[in-house]
Amino acid sequence: MNATKSFVKIYALGGLGEIGKNMYGIEYKNEIVVVDSGLKFPEDHLPGVDLVIPDITYLLQNKKKVRGIFLTHGHEDHIGGLPYVLRELQVPVYGAPLTIALVKSKLQEHGLQNVVKLNEVNEHSRIRMKNLTVSFFRTNHSIPDSLGIAIDTPEGTIVHTGDFKFDLTPAGKPSDLTRMAQLGEKGVLALLSDSTNSEKEGMTLSEKAVGDTIDELFYRCKGRILFATFASNVYRLQQVVEASKKYNRKVAVIGRSMEKVFQIGQDLGYIQMPEGMMIELDKIDQYPPNKVTIVCTGSQGEPLAALTRIANGSHRQVQIIPGDTVIFSSSPIPGNTQNVYKTIDQLFRSGAEVIYGSLLDIHTSGHGSQEDLKLMLNLIRPKYFIPIHGEYRMLVRHSRLAEEIGVDRKNIFILDNGDSVYVSRKQAKRGEKIPSGSILVDGSGIGDVGNIVLRDRTLLSESGLIVVVVTVDMNNFQLLSGPDIISRGFVYVRESEALLREAEQITRKVTLQLLKKKEKKWADWKNQILDALTPFFYERTERSPMILPIIMEVNRERQAQKE
Repeated sequence: MNATKSFVKIYALGGLGEIGKNMYGIEYKNEIVVVDSGLKFPEDHLPGVDLVIPDITYLLQNKKKVRGIFLTHGHEDHIGGLPYVLRELQVPVYGAPLTIALVKSKLQEHGLQNVVKLNEVNEHSRIRMKNLTVSFFRTNHSIPDSLGIAIDTPEGTIVHTGDFKFDLTPAGKPSDLTRMAQLGEKGVLALLSDSTNSEKEGMTLSEKAVGDTIDELFYRCKGRILFATFASNVYRLQQVVEASKKYNRKVAVIGRSMEKVFQIGQDLGYIQMPEGMMIELDKIDQYPPNKVTIVCTGSQGEPLAALTRIANGSHRQVQIIPGDTVIFSSSPIPGNTQNVYKTIDQLFRSGAEVIYGSLLDIHTSGHGSQEDLKLMLNLIRPKYFIPIHGEYRMLVRHSRLAEEIGVDRKNIFILDNGDSVYVSRKQAKRGEKIPSGSILVDGSGIGDVGNIVLRDRTLLSESGLIVVVVTVDMNNFQLLSGPDIISRGFVYVRESEALLREAEQITRKVTLQLLKKKEKKWADWKNQILDALTPFFYERTERSPMILPIIMEVNRERQAQKE
């Protein structure tokens, strides 16, 4: 199927069936608008991988059509992929002031600050193209400057909510319900809406409730307070500053990402702190414990984060002392629960009082629950609905909410990354599958870690490594030394000498047979050694280590001539 002037093509390169790496495309004729360019953090089956970003093959194939990347807000799962994407796709980037400031800092770290033009927009901005016009509306989320995006096309308006909730007592500006209602009144062709909390009933707790809890905790705590939250949760950081100011506490910040957000937040006026209130970390011991607040990263139990190192006693400047209170103002991301509770246990062992979990309103999500999602659907009133941003069960639950408020089931499309939908005033239909998937970032390598490398890493982590070293003279077909077997992570050598000696004897037998046959193909040498040792080790140990044969060739005649 080819896109024609009567259809708008909608697809996701990331963000469907997963939490993270959000990236969506809206395409009409020869123009593509990209919404967000995020990353996600690797799961357990990706050992050694640092980050996961979307595959942008389709956008590179249609590079001339891409008019820009439009950002809904400044969280990593929406902007974190930009340093990698912009190396190959140099297009303008649009976002609100805080979002652009965070992107600029990120690009500077990667030496890409001059690669593309960064454009600040707000809820009043309109970006006009030949066929498309992009405008914005203000939403509430856990970070300031969050925007929904409306793309006007000749076939109708496509609305992307970004991450949102409806907070009637927000920490910042309220959502622009009037603008949303106006979009719905005018008529919306398709709505792409955040599904993260579609399984949760009711409405998401207001930031004001969290602010009240923080104030109460600061009033009760008589020692130092260590406050752990996401670095990007600017509203929460401002609430901590306000409580510290009220109770005469100095504020110290730990963690590079936290320091960066504090600086950017103060520069833009989102974090307002009296002069002299922030102190260097090495000055905290100069103040009484009840006059110190330490804001730190590590709310997800990350091994190298500040709070984790404080908990296990490896931080150079901060150790837990009696009377400390540690506040976790976050909920564990799926997959991080074990690390979080391990850190909490270590903090309790060190003598700290730890406040965490749902017993107090110490954290609230930035994503709308079921009533928030239904309110968005009622305001926008789309003809077609595409749930986005969530694992598959979340997308399904969101689609059922849409049915409850009157969206026709045949007008709801639950997609996977790479699926496309063509929509027009008259009809909608599924289109072709486009290239999509995940690109793995490992150190400075982008996309050079594939299934074979991951399989090898998994094998090494599970069963270890056996290195087999043999030295031969291939001119005279003689065994000069070895076989020597080196074990790493497979068996403890001192207790397995008999096993390794037997393995050496098996390898020696194979080697002598190969020399007798005058076999010169190294591939055959390696395969026959593997074929002999793999079943031997499994039979004796029920383990399958990675076996790495190293065949070294020495020409004795040439060596003698040199001597």
